[in-house]
Amino acid sequence: MKQLSILLVTFLFAYTLHAQEQKHVVFLTDKNNNPYTLSDPTAFLTQRSLDRRTNANIALDAKDLPVTPSYVDQIRATGAPVVYSLKWFNAVVVNTNDPIVLASIEALPFVDHIDQVLSKNAGSGRGVSGVNKFDGIPPYAVQKPLSLVSTKSTGSLDYGLAYNQTHMLSLDGLHDLGYTGEGMMIAILDAGFFHVDQISAFDSLWLNNQILGTRDFNIPGSNVFGDDMHTHGMMVLSTIGANLPGEMVGTAPHASFWLIHTEVGEYEALIEEYNWAAGAEFADSVGADVINSSLGYTTFDNPVYDHTYADMDGNTTPVTRAADLATSCGMMVVNSAGNSGGSSWQYIGAPADGDSVFSIGAVNAAGLYASFSSTGPTSDGRIKPDVMAQGQDAAIVAPWGGVATGNGTSFSSPIMAGAMACLWQSAPDYTAQELRDAVRNTASLASAPDMLYGYGIPNFLHALFVITASPEGIEAEPSYALFPVPFTSAPWLKNNLLQEEEVSVAVLTITGQIICQRNLVMNGSSAALLNDFSPLPTGLYIVRIISTSGQQVLRAVKQ
Repeated sequence: MKQLSILLVTFLFAYTLHAQEQKHVVFLTDKNNNPYTLSDPTAFLTQRSLDRRTNANIALDAKDLPVTPSYVDQIRATGAPVVYSLKWFNAVVVNTNDPIVLASIEALPFVDHIDQVLSKNAGSGRGVSGVNKFDGIPPYAVQKPLSLVSTKSTGSLDYGLAYNQTHMLSLDGLHDLGYTGEGMMIAILDAGFFHVDQISAFDSLWLNNQILGTRDFNIPGSNVFGDDMHTHGMMVLSTIGANLPGEMVGTAPHASFWLIHTEVGEYEALIEEYNWAAGAEFADSVGADVINSSLGYTTFDNPVYDHTYADMDGNTTPVTRAADLATSCGMMVVNSAGNSGGSSWQYIGAPADGDSVFSIGAVNAAGLYASFSSTGPTSDGRIKPDVMAQGQDAAIVAPWGGVATGNGTSFSSPIMAGAMACLWQSAPDYTAQELRDAVRNTASLASAPDMLYGYGIPNFLHALFVITASPEGIEAEPSYALFPVPFTSAPWLKNNLLQEEEVSVAVLTITGQIICQRNLVMNGSSAALLNDFSPLPTGLYIVRIISTSGQQVLRAVKQ
């Protein structure tokens, strides 16, 4: 009887919650009488946000201005609780279903129209969850004994279970060069971050002040780490930021994070797409470099709001339009392709259809297509997903705090988001779209992309080869080249020849004194990490290479 009473109370609470939440988006006609101006952008954007625009040569425009505050005040004066404003859409989200209040809002001279965005039958379970219905840990999963799995470490990081998903991308090479996400800001838009403030895998994030803050656009003011929060965002964060050497290390363990709750876990409604837009606007304002969105939208609990495949054209759904606006501010938006592969829908969801969105599909540990991963093309014929990362049996932190494996493009996406943050750290003068193009153009299927794999599995070392400028005084395509220049720990020596050869590599001081010397066998188009530099102080060095193809001298700058 007690159990029945608890279930009844839970049902009544959920029913009351859904009945109370009747959110509407109030679209406005203009931004007149606005105290904010484009001549003083620091009033509404951080300097970091402005610097990102400057680096990408992006000018501010009217969409960057906040919604006119007096308009918001007049809407609130009708009795409607204001949830948040949306400057990119010039709109205000209110939480009311009172017809008198709505009529009063509609009568205001600056109101264009009002859209209801929360279904009246929320919670029916009909919609395909934005967090993707297959994401997470299989019900049979248990914590993995490290002695029973293949784990490896590199010169700099001991990845534990996460080695395969990192090495598959050649991302461990970037980590060995010192590019682990430090100085990069990643915003994660998700469904809650259950116990991130308690789980030991995230201790280093707190100790090093890498958690910059949180926001909740679903229930403003809530504790996103609470017992009632979804575990999805926590698991997503773990693939990037977990730092348990020997057990699991994420793809950008030294990045900084904003954790933003936009997704509703209990039901599927169009309001979630506007929550996403609000989260992306906030991410832009604080200066985020990368947004990870392991979310996707196709159908909802109320079929009135359903998207169709025709809507997956990169321009139609609210969340895709918001994602493209986010990229137009210079941010990199990385999004899961979805878990609809093999289903009646099959295709990617929104906002993965966005032409500027970096959409990520899933492969298994062997690099083969995961059957659940959503496919392309977009309805207008573009190739999607963009690239692939491991999303089947991916290493994640489980809700109980241990390391396990999980399935879903929700995990391949943040694995890639962390990798992109590390690449951007290595090339801060590049734009998000230039980096995206470099990764696609050096991926495994770059010459023949398809609708299962997109451009294939990226190779981040090759991408770094492409975007790293050649040192001064060296021919454009030498037999051997160092990268990056300058470097922080140790550089890579790349063989640009097609044939294998044995080389003698000597490191000298600027005055010609030999510090160390060794022989290497270099395969065609391969690279070797010159660990000899690791103990050396910062400064300028000479690398002399003697091989059957001749002698070459390279400049090496250690910072």
